[in-house]
Amino acid sequence: MVRKVNVEVDVHFDVDGNMQPTAIKWEDGRVFSVDRVLDVRQAASLKAGGQGIRYLCRILGKQTYLWFENPNWFVEGKQ
Repeated sequence: MVRKVNVEVDVHFDVDGNMQPTAIKWEDGRVFSVDRVLDVRQAASLKAGGQGIRYLCRILGKQTYLWFENPNWFVEGKQ
């Protein structure tokens, strides 16, 4: 089962106002740096529900989806 996990995100804004996530703070307080953003697009989370801007990020060498569902950020987490 997959659940929607709201997370804190550090974000860099460029001069055009584009957002680039730089770090994610997990619900237990651990902070993970975003190594690279590989893709950005409008998409839904079919597993956890919700939709928004989906960022495909590389974190600790693994690809992970991160969604911006204004004003919140979330990832798909296991129950």
